[in-house]
Amino acid sequence: MLRDIFSLISLKKYIFLLGLFFGTVFLFTLSFPAVNARADSCSILSAGAGVILDDVYDMFGGDDWAFLGAGAGVDANMSISENEAESGEEEGLIAGYRNLGVAHVDNHLNIRKEPDENSDLVGKMTKNAGCEILEEKGEWAHIKSGKVDGYAKLEFLYTGPEAFAVAKDAITLVATVNTTTLFVREAPDGDSPVMTMIPMGEDYEVTEGKRGDAWLKVAIDDDEGYISSDYVKLSEQLDKAMSLTELKYGEGVSDVRVNLINYAKQFIGNPYKWGGVSLTKGCDCSGYVQQIFRKFGISLPRTSREQVNRGKKVSASEAQPGDLFFYAKYGTINHVGIYIGGGQIVNAHSRRTGIRINSAYYRKPAAVRRLLD
Repeated sequence: MLRDIFSLISLKKYIFLLGLFFGTVFLFTLSFPAVNARADSCSILSAGAGVILDDVYDMFGGDDWAFLGAGAGVDANMSISENEAESGEEEGLIAGYRNLGVAHVDNHLNIRKEPDENSDLVGKMTKNAGCEILEEKGEWAHIKSGKVDGYAKLEFLYTGPEAFAVAKDAITLVATVNTTTLFVREAPDGDSPVMTMIPMGEDYEVTEGKRGDAWLKVAIDDDEGYISSDYVKLSEQLDKAMSLTELKYGEGVSDVRVNLINYAKQFIGNPYKWGGVSLTKGCDCSGYVQQIFRKFGISLPRTSREQVNRGKKVSASEAQPGDLFFYAKYGTINHVGIYIGGGQIVNAHSRRTGIRINSAYYRKPAAVRRLLD
């Protein structure tokens, strides 16, 4: 009898431990879902998926793999979407601004270091970009927009209720990537072809979709593609000022590179026009590059697909100011920008933004070419 009781207790203990084990495995599985070859986030690939990385590496072709080197890509920290149901704005704020100013210009508004038209330029705001007005000094406003802190003429800013009215029409839903590398697909489907890849921390305008949708259409240069909403954080934003901080040129950088970059930056804020070649009235990415280099006696073909065949191939890690960064869609070159140092390019980006500064790695670079000695 006593022996039977102990056997029953042991059996119950065994069943309890077995249930505890499988329960733990179940919870662990929920927390870390399996990832297959169609995963849209490269940061959650397991150690056994190296062959997938190699296939993707080969597909996009290059020794200049910007985000995931061969055999890399294992990341124990899975990115979890932080899409809140609400906008997260405090009462009385719009796009994060309380004392809002909005750029009242056709192209761009200069931001200066001091409230003086002869003061150094520290940044530019494009039409309808937003800023926080910190203080008003006569005809000038001390403002902060993005990373730029400086002064702008009040006559070129919407303020008060007028600024809020303009902002409500100009505000956009922005997706910020919160995973190492995110696939941009042709259609809202995990089986759809990958157009390109975009990196962590970069912002992209949502052109179709809303909070809670599984897929979002985003603007990539002057094109659009679909991303999984699981790997982005959404926020409502106005455009911010673009910084024009002085480049810190390294040893061996020639004067012509410095002059070319300074010339190229003069046109920031000017409009984008597909097929255009005017630095003031409108140009596309390759038209912009063509006209900048023409100023310095270098003749280039009209399209980025042709321009990529000029000059000498260099790696992204070796890039110097004045080198050209090229980007591809489905493996075909479709965009180009001029490297300005500090991991940034200046480029004729899109119809919405015009000529602007971007991270050189906002997409995976397909090639880097050097035309200057």
